[in-house]
Amino acid sequence: MKYRKFGRSNVKVSALCLGTGNFGYGADFPGNWGSTGEKEAFKIMDAAVEAGINFFDCANVYGNHGAGTTGTSEEIIGKWFKQGGGRREKVFMGTKVGRAMVGDGPNMNDDYSLWKLRRHIEDCFKRLQTDHIELISLHHVDHETQWDEIWEAFEGFIKAGRLDYAGASKFAAWEIMKAQESARNRRFMGLICEQHRYDMLYRSAELEAFPCCVDQGIAVTLFSPLQRGVLAVDLLEPPARRIEAQSAPLIEKYRPRLIKYAQICHDIGEKPATVTLAWEMAHSIQPIPIIGPAALEDLPELLRSIEITLSEETLQAIDAVFPPPQPLFYDEQPPIMRRPAWN
Repeated sequence: MKYRKFGRSNVKVSALCLGTGNFGYGADFPGNWGSTGEKEAFKIMDAAVEAGINFFDCANVYGNHGAGTTGTSEEIIGKWFKQGGGRREKVFMGTKVGRAMVGDGPNMNDDYSLWKLRRHIEDCFKRLQTDHIELISLHHVDHETQWDEIWEAFEGFIKAGRLDYAGASKFAAWEIMKAQESARNRRFMGLICEQHRYDMLYRSAELEAFPCCVDQGIAVTLFSPLQRGVLAVDLLEPPARRIEAQSAPLIEKYRPRLIKYAQICHDIGEKPATVTLAWEMAHSIQPIPIIGPAALEDLPELLRSIEITLSEETLQAIDAVFPPPQPLFYDEQPPIMRRPAWN
């Protein structure tokens, strides 16, 4: 396993983060939300830690989508922690709050009121069966709640020694800066991590979000780095597993490009999922993909990405199939994207 400095902190986290959104008690097909039961989830977490992954990602709404959300994924992780054997001590635990949860009553909406954040964070501690969480992130942008109210909630938990860091998810560059300016005015650390969408199909983060995070010392994690399986499909081979309903239209939309991409992967003797993760980790900002194995057998292929160094020729071939976004000004390219920065 390789490790990366977590933003401007001095914490070292694994270059791959274990996503746990698959953990739950649903009966849906493997890979869908909440489809990986407790027994298999325990095996995945044990294997991930053994492989050197020390960073887990969750959210209070994961694991029981549909008619209300009750925190099933966090509960499964909490039971795994409770087994002991140093499991809790080996994990830098990240979770997210803010979306509507069962029990919110008349406040059943997505917001970051002080009342909701305190309740949601306290409930995370209970489900995870821990008195301390390393990272809690805001699950999305809330333009209605003032930042002073949001930071009031986080400051309380951090000063009490129950929380280390605050993060965000799906924030634009200007929204990150707004949060940081408010934090600075309060002499508070502010955001340490941004969970973002970034892959070969969605590269707009290269223009503003990534340079902003570098400037502010904010780590970047990538949710759904394989675009719910779209960038793991090998269209030159028979399908290895069932395609999700939401992924099928994207595969058809990008079919010509995905075929070319599959050929690039065949040429270097690697699978699309592995190459996709390696390509993302090769970015100079050193983003951390959040992988979500639905079964133990999925993990080795994802871990293989750590061992791959893509050649300049391969990077250029991928750029030809999935072009980078146009720069903000016709004669400029963000410094963060200059090719010598690839590692």
